Amino acid sequence: MKRRIIVTGDGSKTIQIEDWDEQYHSKHGAVQEAYHVFIEHGLRLFADQRVHILEIGFGTGLNALITYLEAPKLNVTIDYVGVEAFPVSMEEALCLDYGKQLDLKGSNAIFERLHSYPWDERFDISDDFVLTKQKKDFRDIQDQNLFNLIYFDAFGARVQPELWTEEVFSIMFKALKSGGVLVTYAAKGSVRRAMQAVGFSVERLPGPPGKREMLRGIKE
Repeated sequence: MKRRIIVTGDGSKTIQIEDWDEQYHSKHGAVQEAYHVFIEHGLRLFADQRVHILEIGFGTGLNALITYLEAPKLNVTIDYVGVEAFPVSMEEALCLDYGKQLDLKGSNAIFERLHSYPWDERFDISDDFVLTKQKKDFRDIQDQNLFNLIYFDAFGARVQPELWTEEVFSIMFKALKSGGVLVTYAAKGSVRRAMQAVGFSVERLPGPPGKREMLRGIKE
C-alpha cells in the first residue's frame, strides 16, 4: 500500500496510508493526540510507581518516545512492550523528525535507538525505561495479569474492524493486572460495547483535538 509522510495540524508529522485514507496518528495533531490520550489520561494515573505498559501497535514509535520523556517527570519506572506486525522502516521513522518537533536535545538520537534495536529482545534505554519490541499480530498476545497500562493505538475500526472486537479486547483484559487501565483514541459505540462485554468498566473522556470523546477502560 502506498504510504507518505504528511504534516498534521500541530506541525508534527505522521504516516498516511493513501489506499485507506488512514493515518498512524490524528491529522489534527500527531503529538497533541499522543500526549492527550496516552500520557494525560493514561500514564499520569501511575505517577510514582513502576509501570508495565503494553502498546498496541508500536507504529511510528511516537508513543514510546513521549513515554520515555515523561517518565522522569512523573517519577515512574517503565517496562515498555510495543507490539507491531508491520514495522515502520528506519527511513520513514527518521523522516518524521519527532525530536525536532518536541524541541528536546538528544531526542532524535533516542528516537533512532527505539527503531534500531532488534525485535523480540529486551533493552535498557535508561535507568527507568526498558523496551521490548515484539513483532507479531495483536491476537497472538498470550500474557496474563502482567500489565498496568495498555495504549490501544491500532488503526481505526473503519479500516481494520477485526482489531476492535470482543476477541481482541478479551486478550487485552486478560493481559492487564487487576486495576489496570486501557486507553484509546477511539470513541465508537461498538468499541465501547465490545470493551464492556469482556469486563471493562468504560468511561468516556474528552477527546484530543478533532475528536469529541475518547475511551478509557478499567479492569476492576
